[in-house]
Amino acid sequence: MRALLFATALAIPGAALAVGTETDTPPTPTKTTTECTDGQIWDEKTETCTAPQESRLDDDTLYGAAREFAYAGQYQNTLNALAAMSDPTEDRVLTYLGFAHRKLGDTERGMDFYRQALAVNPDNLLARSYMGMALAEEGDMVGARAELSQIRARGGRDSWPAFALKSAIAKGPGEAY
Repeated sequence: MRALLFATALAIPGAALAVGTETDTPPTPTKTTTECTDGQIWDEKTETCTAPQESRLDDDTLYGAAREFAYAGQYQNTLNALAAMSDPTEDRVLTYLGFAHRKLGDTERGMDFYRQALAVNPDNLLARSYMGMALAEEGDMVGARAELSQIRARGGRDSWPAFALKSAIAKGPGEAY
């Protein structure tokens, strides 16, 4: 089963692996990315597109939109949705802040957010995976493998973060995702 999951992880396009939760399923596109423009988020209650900072959307909706934007490669919109959330110190927010900044080219800032996420929740496997991917991209395979070991030691041996990081390590230096 492990071999099948790893082979599947290698076969999925980079964007599909780059942004996820601790499952291997990408977010389902919603009207946020299919109808709304300029970083607006679909509000189910009003059935309109609304700016994240002006909306009355709850944090889970904003987080879902941030994840959807990230998956679609809309990293600035990801940051805007995360900025509208009520608790910027929540580890899931810090993890996606790290991912978006890294994808926008600011790897060091991204790494700072991953470190903050791990300070809040050392068992955040997704933050560990993204940090490891950044290390692998920069050629620090020892650091990337250390994060993979941490993921495994924290119960994530067969998780999406482990398989995605293992794939990045196998690809070697350069942009993995």
